[in-house]
Amino acid sequence: MSAMQRQSVLLGVLLAPVTLFLGGFFLLPLCIIAVLSVLTPGLYGGVEWSFYHWNHGRIFGWADGITEIYEPIYLQILLRSLSFAALTVVLTLILCYPVAFWVSRLSERWRLVFMVLITLPVFSSLIVRLYAWLLILKPSGLLNTILLSIGAIREPLEILYTPTAVVLGMVYVMVPFMFLPLYSAVDNLDRAQVEASLDFGANRLQTFLKVVLPQTLPGIMGGAVIVFIPSVGNFIVPDVLGGAKGLMIGNLVEQQFLSARNWPFGSALSMIIMAVVLTVLLVAVTRARKAGGHA
Repeated sequence: MSAMQRQSVLLGVLLAPVTLFLGGFFLLPLCIIAVLSVLTPGLYGGVEWSFYHWNHGRIFGWADGITEIYEPIYLQILLRSLSFAALTVVLTLILCYPVAFWVSRLSERWRLVFMVLITLPVFSSLIVRLYAWLLILKPSGLLNTILLSIGAIREPLEILYTPTAVVLGMVYVMVPFMFLPLYSAVDNLDRAQVEASLDFGANRLQTFLKVVLPQTLPGIMGGAVIVFIPSVGNFIVPDVLGGAKGLMIGNLVEQQFLSARNWPFGSALSMIIMAVVLTVLLVAVTRARKAGGHA
């Protein structure tokens, strides 16, 4: 056996556990969901093994109007989820981008301290953190108490159980996931190019657009993908902070599987989320390849 063949066998042996794990716990469940999405809902839950495309018709408009009725509310919830996820990406980017530059200029000791502080919430319970936000945002909570005491408002703000509360909660949860790719990109920034750009007469805005932004763009794209994908299907934050006004497609999937017991329709909604995720990943990979080719 040649050296190349031995390397191929060794690589196959090393990849086998990961391949089996992903096949058993990701690809197989995904195939099951895809099959369920085109089956007939059972009368008392479960499925009947006959083709039934009305599950998707309820969402996209080709329902028969008798057995299944097209309701535009599903597309509205999908668009709301996409807009909330996009807004979360934008807000986390605005918050983390300047902080990443600031932290990168600190000494090694203080850099480590701030990295720990930023990532520390990830290691605590999400439910506990969200209920802390519930105590902050409710009409008699900490935020309204402070604003009333300083005279900034005359009556409590109604923030809890609104889209604003949902976006605030998702931004809070996703900040570490945006910060880490940004910090990595900023830390690897070629400072000599920045100084050369300023020395040759470019102003700060031109230097940022022509030198800094292209070098940190991979971090921005990576952080945007990491934040956007879980934000689209998030159901815990809207459930705790949003109520009925903050319903997202993840909550709809949860309701169909657990409350309505309409597994095929819940599977159809899940496939829509997967389609959105795969589209975002495809666009990100294509842009990354183009950026690498230009570089």
